[in-house]
Amino acid sequence: AFGQSSHLMWHLGTYTGEKPYKCGACAESFPQTCNLLQHQRTHAGEKPYKCNACG
Repeated sequence: AFGQSSHLMWHLGTYTGEKPYKCGACAESFPQTCNLLQHQRTHAGEKPYKCNACG
């Protein structure tokens, strides 16, 4: 059981293998927009998170 409908939809996608969010820069597809956004950073060279200890 799920507390939010979006969590249920994400879960159901694991059964279908559906990946409706496509990258415009390559052939990759993703099941969720957050996965696509994370992937798109690789094309832009973005690395927004830095370790405070070593940089």
